[in-house]
Amino acid sequence: MTTAQTRPTAPPLLVADGLRKTYQLPGGGSLVAAHDVSFTLPTGGSVGIVGESGSGKTTVARMLVGLVRPDAGTIAVDGRDRTAGRRRGRGERLARAREIQMVFQDPYLSLDPRLTARQCLATSLSLHAASDADARIGELLDRVGLGSREAAARPHEMSGGQQQRLAIARALAVNPRVLVLDEAVAALDVSIQSQILRLLVDIRQETGLALVFISHDLAVVQHVTDETVVMRRGTVVEQGPTQRLLTAPEDGYTRALLASVPRRGWDPAAAVRDRAAASAGGQHSGKVPD
Repeated sequence: MTTAQTRPTAPPLLVADGLRKTYQLPGGGSLVAAHDVSFTLPTGGSVGIVGESGSGKTTVARMLVGLVRPDAGTIAVDGRDRTAGRRRGRGERLARAREIQMVFQDPYLSLDPRLTARQCLATSLSLHAASDADARIGELLDRVGLGSREAAARPHEMSGGQQQRLAIARALAVNPRVLVLDEAVAALDVSIQSQILRLLVDIRQETGLALVFISHDLAVVQHVTDETVVMRRGTVVEQGPTQRLLTAPEDGYTRALLASVPRRGWDPAAAVRDRAAASAGGQHSGKVPD
């Protein structure tokens, strides 16, 4: 008789453990943007971080990519501590960039207005000493659905959707392990949102890229994530499989977020009341930085 052996579980690719960030206010006092935020992301996985404005989700995203230094907690990628802390050399910063890249909400503000799409990608590749840059640029443009006309265009000559495709291509240029997307489709109309979400799903399936998707909208997150972390006023109120959160949320705030998603028979007045009731559950002295 043979005994079935359980395969060992692979360690997570990304581990955020106990992240905390407090901002000091100019007039005195402080605001807690993130308090004891923890989650993991497997290789090729996808996690959503959801919450309304002021929940602290963008602060968490910026800590992940090193733009904000946490007051406490750690961030590890593939077992290596990548927490922003001590001053790091150029080589270490580039190594981190090859592991985690970020796509921002407004692509126009993150793109150099002087550069064409092709020049933008060439600049990113030159920073990382990529070989055969021309072939790589063509591959990146093709992957995000941009043609020769867009390759020669500058940001102001592109639509919002094309700008975001270019921003995604630039992030992919260094073959990162993790892509953090901060409200990356929030400024786009619904039809373009759908195209970008489909693009992200395809890229993930084709490359094994892991995603951290930041959004205020659970209806959007469900299309691209396996797990979801719900944040409110800097703390995690609920986390688990995305489909479970959508069908059987346990926290009142998660239920209020779901109630605010427009659908057939949706009552916006009831959604406002539900959100107000959920917010009444805790004290809040001011707006937490998003």
